Amino acid sequence: MELRHLQYFLMVAREGTISGAAHALHLSQPSLSRQMQDLEHELGVRLFDRGSRHIELTAAGMRLRRRAEEIVDLVGRTETEIRVSNETLAGEVRIGSGETPAMELVSGVIAELQRTYPLLRFALHSGNAQDVRERLDNGLIDFGVFIGNVDLSRYESLVLPARDRWGVFMRRDDPLAARSVLTPNDLAELPLILSAQADRELASWLHRDLADLDVVATYNLLYNAAALARAGVGYVVSLEGIVETSLATGLVFRPLEPAITAQVAIAWKRYQAFSPAAEAFQQKILELWG
Repeated sequence: MELRHLQYFLMVAREGTISGAAHALHLSQPSLSRQMQDLEHELGVRLFDRGSRHIELTAAGMRLRRRAEEIVDLVGRTETEIRVSNETLAGEVRIGSGETPAMELVSGVIAELQRTYPLLRFALHSGNAQDVRERLDNGLIDFGVFIGNVDLSRYESLVLPARDRWGVFMRRDDPLAARSVLTPNDLAELPLILSAQADRELASWLHRDLADLDVVATYNLLYNAAALARAGVGYVVSLEGIVETSLATGLVFRPLEPAITAQVAIAWKRYQAFSPAAEAFQQKILELWG
């Protein structure tokens, strides 16, 4: 399987037609069609459902598309890193993270490095722990920032000097907003909006199984969850400091009591061969917090 075949395949998947992809690639339509047939023959699967007007990916085609995007991205990134001049530190550092105020610490490191090395670039990806871990394993990011009880034994990791506090976002005019803290009894019968990765720590705090709660919605990232809270759909159990709670937002945050806090750690693959840019970032965080 050649890299160009994967690039051609991705163009066909994007354009939805052989003719559109051939035009974008400056190839003849018969040539591109033949190369896609060769790719299917080589892999032993059908990648496309060919309609009269539009091409759809099969299940195998969708799997290949995901891997092909990763492969093409990694090849391009590697070429960029190899071309970096020894005299000037440049390149891109990729960081994945869950939503956490501790990203302010990481942002401070980024700002300091960019002042020293103006050609450095940073790509941030937001996602839950599973998403960040998958990207870290596949080499799509250099570092992952994880919140709470996440098994990082497979990685090198560093605990950041920050702890996130759990609590509830709700409408400012809700009767519970008059409380300074919320207890397990306060939440027991409420319609809750939980993280899709709500863990056993929360269940232990509530003294009940999460399946026994009135969970009306789950969320991956908090922006949309905050919209549900404003609409009165339910109460969002989340970390403090991520959603704005000014008067204009109509929301308030109330911490849990007894308090639950979560540690924040940054991790990277063991024996990782870093690019010069990623190595500079690693050295800086080890200098600050190692």
